[in-house]
Amino acid sequence: MSLEATVQRISAIRQELANPSALVGASAISGGVEAPSTSGAGGGSSFASALERASGAYPSGVAGSSALSPTEAAGEGSPGARIVAVAESQLGQTEQPPGSNEGPAIAQYRSATAGAMPGAPWCSYFASWAARQAGEPIGEGGQGAGAVSQVWSWAQSSGRAIPNGPGVVPQPGDLIVFGDEHVGIVRDVLPNGQIQTIEGNYENKVAANVRSPSEATGYVNMS
Repeated sequence: MSLEATVQRISAIRQELANPSALVGASAISGGVEAPSTSGAGGGSSFASALERASGAYPSGVAGSSALSPTEAAGEGSPGARIVAVAESQLGQTEQPPGSNEGPAIAQYRSATAGAMPGAPWCSYFASWAARQAGEPIGEGGQGAGAVSQVWSWAQSSGRAIPNGPGVVPQPGDLIVFGDEHVGIVRDVLPNGQIQTIEGNYENKVAANVRSPSEATGYVNMS
């Protein structure tokens, strides 16, 4: 909406507020924005909410707003849901240049792991960062993990390790571990048993993926 149109809408709302009798059964302005009501219970929108709609401003998290930031995502739902929401907020972040294990986003992910090394593979850094943002840090002291083996060692010592096998079904937000080589985050489990994931350092970016249930060596319960 243009600035001129927004000003016209605000002016119309103010005029109607100055003449309450004109509000009954009427729409304040064209474009479908209802006039503020002066009645009691069930009386409709306040001036503030009408103004919000007229100016195109929406509260965070509703239709018309931008995606949640990691900080906003981390405040919602169960631990697993928060981890997934934070990870989803990073989909598409890439290395700069590709293949370098570097870039502004990757540097941010490293900040969640003590002793993180620039230029190192960063799947564990990403998992550590997402978990910390969600309030569920990895590591005995919450220091993160710089290697997949460290993730799994912590999972074993804390009773979170779930070796993969028949009948094992992970939960959203659990970490999915592939030997000592790679770790991602479980996004969801499909009806056919395949596992949707979000993985850092997959093809040089944070990527959504689908894994067969037999690929993982184990999972880390983050609930």
